[in-house]
Amino acid sequence: MVLPPQQGGVAQLTGVLAVAGWLALLSGAALLLRRRWPEQREWSRKLVHIGAGPVVLIAWAFGVDKLIAVPVAGAITLLAALNHRVRVLPAIEDVERRSYGTIAYGASITLLLWLWWPDHPATVAAGILVMAFGDGLAGLLGPMIPSPSWTVFGERRSLAGTGAMGLASLTVLLALGQLGSDPSPATAEIALIALVATGLEQWALLGIDNFSVPMAVASLWRVLS
Repeated sequence: MVLPPQQGGVAQLTGVLAVAGWLALLSGAALLLRRRWPEQREWSRKLVHIGAGPVVLIAWAFGVDKLIAVPVAGAITLLAALNHRVRVLPAIEDVERRSYGTIAYGASITLLLWLWWPDHPATVAAGILVMAFGDGLAGLLGPMIPSPSWTVFGERRSLAGTGAMGLASLTVLLALGQLGSDPSPATAEIALIALVATGLEQWALLGIDNFSVPMAVASLWRVLS
């Protein structure tokens, strides 16, 4: 199945409005979630983390131009850096551990768009969606499901969270292989990419996995396609 981009100025404007509307809804939902369960500080952050991923599909569907996508992603990254310092939106950044993950996430998206958008949208989507759903679900399910755990550079990792990362990554990449217009890696190669992503997610010191995972996944997807 191919996801055809729409063309023309109207489609561009519609795409930008769709992305803006989605992000506004996502921010509102995160704030409501934070107010409803203030003791669960990670939930709102992970909602934003997961919900930001589908933005790339919206941009792909509407054929949002690179000259729009890259500056917008860069601006959002700068706002995330500002929010990290002043906590304007604590629902996005207020966590107990020291992490620059939100900034790294935005930086990786900006770099992926600069490198491969719009010529290879599936490559960009692979990196972003694996991070969004794989890492996001790992962060949610890992603490919730009792399972053996270990520590990597001071960061707790668990069998449940690691399994969620691997399964979500594999599912996302297999689905993307059916969706994209670009040639996609073979099934065995997709499994290898998911395995690499799961391994890199283990090293999450200061949130570095938010940069290393998307870049590695996208690079491998491009090379193996």
